[in-house]
Amino acid sequence: MKFNILRDHLLAGLNDVMKAVSSKTTIPILTGIKIDVTNEGMTLTGSDADITIQTFIPVEENGEQIINITQTGSIVLQARMFNEIVRKLPTNEVEIEITNGTATIIRSGKSEFHLIGSDATEYPQLPELAADRQFTIPTDLLKSIIRETVFAVATSESRPVLTGVNWKVDGDELICVATDSHRLARRKVNLENLPTDVTSVVIPGKSLNELNKILEDTNNPVQIVLTSQHVLFKTDDVLFFSRLLEGNYPDTSRLIPEEFKTMITINGKSLLQAIDRASLLAREDRNNVVRFETLENQTVEISSNSPEIGKVEEQIQVESLEGETLKISFSAKYMMEALKAIDGQDVVIEFTGAMRPFILRSVADDAILQLILPVRTY
Repeated sequence: MKFNILRDHLLAGLNDVMKAVSSKTTIPILTGIKIDVTNEGMTLTGSDADITIQTFIPVEENGEQIINITQTGSIVLQARMFNEIVRKLPTNEVEIEITNGTATIIRSGKSEFHLIGSDATEYPQLPELAADRQFTIPTDLLKSIIRETVFAVATSESRPVLTGVNWKVDGDELICVATDSHRLARRKVNLENLPTDVTSVVIPGKSLNELNKILEDTNNPVQIVLTSQHVLFKTDDVLFFSRLLEGNYPDTSRLIPEEFKTMITINGKSLLQAIDRASLLAREDRNNVVRFETLENQTVEISSNSPEIGKVEEQIQVESLEGETLKISFSAKYMMEALKAIDGQDVVIEFTGAMRPFILRSVADDAILQLILPVRTY
């Protein structure tokens, strides 16, 4: 194998696939990046067995020659080392040549590196996915679905299925739910051609976070292919495979209350800033709890009290306040993350009592719903 490539294009591809490579893998070859060069261009693959990212660099793009291929072939190179070398090469022209099976020479300017590669045939094959189970979703919509749900997944492995986001197909609606059993985030979206045979999967939160970093802010469609064990996200030049989590996701629909005793409409941004200020004092305290109380004449009070440090109180005007008076305490962190997911719009908060879960949603639409369990304080 022998070819020349422009370094900036190679680095951009490496940046994507490195997100899947882990030093903790039990399969030694997965600490490497697989390089396949054909007459069409170069494919880079990185994997940690749970996530696999593959990116393609064409021979030419928009009339610019990116790769000159002398001889095609495949090799696996140690990922961290190869990435560091390419990052520090002196010129934008890179020549890579394989001699004697796996001996790899990387040349740029007056620099020449010799690396020992591995046989590409030992690299695990990607799963075959049937094309009939796919649907498309605009990139920017996919990014916002991830942003509005993934923060609520569980971080502890005690119930592994809760470390993922449940994607459920119901007719022409995709319902995405994440919960760590103290709070819940749900996003609904209407899409065409949703698969009917795979109706519920759990995608690891870690996978969705990595995918979100790779996706660009465009409205180009992302193709999504689902099977019972894998999901594939496919853009023009990147393939992102993730293993799905096993186990049954709990039925969360019964957690969402149907009727409410107190309803408040408030500006999401001003509430977020007030809770942020109140949490300055709560932060030292292990559980970061903020109190919320309804007052007369359309006002609510946000307060926090830390015996060693002091206390803070702040009153906010609300746009409407209906129902019973209320005192409730909750985690400042959970509340702030929920408000960020609704993104600065006016929010409706619906309470069913001081010790019952409460709901936040946007005034504008019901697509995003956040649920939080209060904290018992005495």
